[in-house]
Amino acid sequence: MITVTNVSLQLPDKKLFEDVNIKFTPGNCYGLIGANGAGKSTFLKVLEGQIQPSSGSVTLGPDERLATLKQNHFDYEDHTVLETVIMGHKRLYEVMTEKDAIYMKEDFSDEDGIRAAELEGEFAELNGWEAEPEAATLLQGLQIPDELHQLKMAELPAGQKVKVLLAQALFGQPDVLLLDEPTNGLDIQSIAWLEEFLIEFENTVIVVSHDRHFLNKVCTHMADLDFGKIQLYVGNYDFWLESSQLAAKLQADQNAKKEEKIQELQEFIARFSANASKSKQATSRKKMLDKIELDDIKPSSRRYPYIHFKPEREIGNDLLRVENLSKTIDGKALINQISFTLNKDDKVAFISTSDILPTILFKLLMGELTPDTGNIHWGVTTSQAYLPKDSSKEFENGEPILEWLRQYASKEEDDNTFLRSFLGRMLFAGDEVLKPVNVLSGGEKVRCMLSKLMLSKANTLILDDPTNHLDLESITALNDGLINYKGSLLFTSHDHQFIQTVANRIIFITEKGIVDCPETTYDEFLENERIQKRVQDIL
Repeated sequence: MITVTNVSLQLPDKKLFEDVNIKFTPGNCYGLIGANGAGKSTFLKVLEGQIQPSSGSVTLGPDERLATLKQNHFDYEDHTVLETVIMGHKRLYEVMTEKDAIYMKEDFSDEDGIRAAELEGEFAELNGWEAEPEAATLLQGLQIPDELHQLKMAELPAGQKVKVLLAQALFGQPDVLLLDEPTNGLDIQSIAWLEEFLIEFENTVIVVSHDRHFLNKVCTHMADLDFGKIQLYVGNYDFWLESSQLAAKLQADQNAKKEEKIQELQEFIARFSANASKSKQATSRKKMLDKIELDDIKPSSRRYPYIHFKPEREIGNDLLRVENLSKTIDGKALINQISFTLNKDDKVAFISTSDILPTILFKLLMGELTPDTGNIHWGVTTSQAYLPKDSSKEFENGEPILEWLRQYASKEEDDNTFLRSFLGRMLFAGDEVLKPVNVLSGGEKVRCMLSKLMLSKANTLILDDPTNHLDLESITALNDGLINYKGSLLFTSHDHQFIQTVANRIIFITEKGIVDCPETTYDEFLENERIQKRVQDIL
């Protein structure tokens, strides 16, 4: 258990939170949510002790251990993979190191023998004999095979190092586990494994994530950082989202009878209770949901951008035909003789175990790269708009946001009032539209690019990991905008809920070829044994 008592944090330019009082208890997983800049990661650092609050205190239970997901894997370059994981339990690693050093001595004294015996006793109490098997099991669950366990961290690719640091945080059953964006850099299998690990985890977990499916799967509570306070809500992210929207609706409708409001709330809670997660947490979560009263839910201060793509013309019969497409980069064949035909109503998610393959394919489709072999035929009625994974070149000149967007506006739209209103709906209000584009945050740049795409009125969108850098509110708005989009869509993403709710076709791409699954949702793709066998055959 971790207890926060009257904690405030005053930064030079603003107060992040004030008089926060909250208990995070064992057996629960808390999703810490809040708008960008609200202070989620900072609050985790306060809990860890990296940042001292301006006032108040954070206390752990007696003899409890706290573990966090480290962000800098370069700190462990000279250590083996297995050793790095065990270092997650600081005291156990200290005991192991001291014990091994004593046994390495040539002049082993009586004092050394006494000390070694003490360390052996503590080693056993800390479950040290199971340390290496436990570390190996965690690594295997995160798709790091046995042959890599004795390598130095410096020898691993960056993607694998991220997994090792996650295994380090999970190691040794910590009493309190703090995870800041734990799914970043993980593949599908590793995320699924982590979800099950956290569902079964019996201690306290506090997690920050932009992955709504992950939050819905693992969280028993949401800790909402809003108005400088943290309010606890029973349930997962979807429950919090809909309850806050319901609270805003009820607050706005002041004339409604209280009985009607209570009935609407009861119906809402009953629906979520019936659909609670099927994990072992479901029963206790349902009991807690049933106890919620009208005053327990509050409207949020969150602001959602307005994202609406409206094609200027419909697509004819032909959308896209790709024939025998190949591309080799730096001597390595990345795209190899792939062919597929897309139809006008397709919203296709391109999935891969390698982030680079969909990016290379999209660059080929958009003419930014030239294929070594093969042909690409876009239908004559199609118009394409492209959101690259790296759009930094778009923002090098440093002109104001207003002028940057003006270059993509039609003659009818080239009007300050229209453009300011348009940017206001994308959360650039007032003088923010005069901010130079070269100083924008990653999320602000993506919102600018989405504005550009909306003005294009294209009937085909190509989006390379569009949820990257966006906060939960912008992801939700984009998700809804693409569900309602009447054109065709080619995209890649790591967001499970985004893919599941938008895509009606899945194409799995590897260096050896593709598995094309028309009229298939993401969950169907993952759960269909026949499809997964085809995937394994080309991996």
